Amino acid sequence: MQLTFSQWFFLISAVLGGLALFLFGMSQMSQGLKAAAGPSMRTLLTRATSNRFKGLLLGTVLGTMIHSSAATVMTVGFVNAGLMTLAQSISVILGANLGTSLSMQIVSLHLTDYSFFAIALGFFIWMGGPSEKLKSFGQAMFGFGLLFLGLGTMGDALVPHRDQLQPLLSFIDGSTWKGMLLGIAVATGVTAIIQSSGATIGMCYSLAATGVFTNLEQCFPVVMGAQIGTCATALLGSIGTNVEARRAAIGHLLFNILNVGAALLIAPWLIELTRMTSTDLIHQTANLHTLIKLLAAVAFLPFIGPYTKLLRILLPSRKALPESSYLEESLIPLPEQAIQASILELRRVTRICMQSLVINGSIIFENNRGLIRRIRQNEIAIDEIKLSFRNYLREMTDRYLSRRQAIMIQHLDRAIIDLERIGDHIDSICDISIRRRNQPEAQFTKEGLDCLFTIFRSAEAVVSLVIESLDPKVEKFQELAEKILKARDQHIEVSMEARAKFMEKVESHEYTSLVGMYFNEYATAFDRIVRHSKMIALMEKQPDFWIKRKKLTRIAPEQKHPAPPEKAQPKDYLDQLKTENYL
Repeated sequence: MQLTFSQWFFLISAVLGGLALFLFGMSQMSQGLKAAAGPSMRTLLTRATSNRFKGLLLGTVLGTMIHSSAATVMTVGFVNAGLMTLAQSISVILGANLGTSLSMQIVSLHLTDYSFFAIALGFFIWMGGPSEKLKSFGQAMFGFGLLFLGLGTMGDALVPHRDQLQPLLSFIDGSTWKGMLLGIAVATGVTAIIQSSGATIGMCYSLAATGVFTNLEQCFPVVMGAQIGTCATALLGSIGTNVEARRAAIGHLLFNILNVGAALLIAPWLIELTRMTSTDLIHQTANLHTLIKLLAAVAFLPFIGPYTKLLRILLPSRKALPESSYLEESLIPLPEQAIQASILELRRVTRICMQSLVINGSIIFENNRGLIRRIRQNEIAIDEIKLSFRNYLREMTDRYLSRRQAIMIQHLDRAIIDLERIGDHIDSICDISIRRRNQPEAQFTKEGLDCLFTIFRSAEAVVSLVIESLDPKVEKFQELAEKILKARDQHIEVSMEARAKFMEKVESHEYTSLVGMYFNEYATAFDRIVRHSKMIALMEKQPDFWIKRKKLTRIAPEQKHPAPPEKAQPKDYLDQLKTENYL
């Protein structure tokens, strides 16, 4: 009996609606778990990957929480930010793949009947929990319930039409090479489109639960294809990143292709071994997924070094490797060396800002999507480095610091905040250019562009001096800081002169008011970049801003933190505020 148009419509609607619930639930669960873990997971991931086994373990935890596609995108971002090397990222990617299979083990449990309970309880905890961490757990529980509700919705839609769907999906058959390859191709395409291997395997669970899939040979190609399709997310996320980050994304794809190829060669043995683990087809599918990922991770882990070299051969580059982070955990007991490393890290961040600033100069004059993506990726990298940098400084405070070192940390903390704000303003310049280009009446004349370019080159010169000043080898930071301040004064003169010249054209109606508004946005953004550069220079001018060479090898003992002071009474301050006058 053929399905009518109406039956097809409601079947597809129900399956897509269930899939949407599944994906939304997975997203909410991942966000809740990440928020509950706080910054500790991110910190551990960037600091504990020097050992490949730790990288595998942490990648597994991350993959279990947020699935391999999101975990790999995060890892690619860390490589792009210089917080993780290519070799370190490979072990994390292996773990993320394994972690995803473990999370799908949980999904394979028959918990659909409890979905509404999890949704209700999770929602009320999320909305009314007494602490942020508890609210995050509530959000994760809410997503967990939605995930199973989505699976149940897909299953309920498929059950009435099981007999009609079986012939349509019979081409997915791992017992023949043709059926195996077709099934892998379809699962790869579906996963690449929906950006989630978990959702594809979840649909496989629903097909197995309703009897559309009746044996493990049908589920095998779906699991294999989902592994390849999930790489699309990291590949897309690597667009605009540096070459090492792109190598990490390609490494994820190549590893999964090799993994699938090896699994196909031993498919009959894998299927027979998996059948021994359970009599339930859904559990068999989950066990097959985990078994393949576990075998691949164990077999591949010893060859991370050669694999890294292979990736550099496959994606060659004449440019030098991107500058890596200087924030080494081993330097924490040596505060003076850690401060020196922090200054180098500030210099590295300033170089990233300079790269984006120069690229922005090109975008003002021409539309280039590749360069725009590079600016976006650099902005993400700066934000990641800021989080890692400030956490590094916090770890330094656990050591007994001298008076100068304690003050120096405050200066460094303020400097990374200013650099992050410089990155924000550079990113906003890119936004201005994109908006202006979409409005033909907002285009500048050559004379107007000359005025703008003068301000741009002036701001560029100031940022260049900041890079020069952030050199630990410098004996006196104060002298270079003075050069920045003088350049800043010159910039103010250049900016004011260019603004006045441009506004004369607006007043005489040679330029439209809209063009004047865009020019003012540009000039303001460049002025703010210079202002934050000035703040860094003012910190460098402080007498405590210097490196004491004699202390570079001195180990500082752990700080004995004093007892917390007696808590102040809020009423003493609230009475002074007199807030009732404004309520």
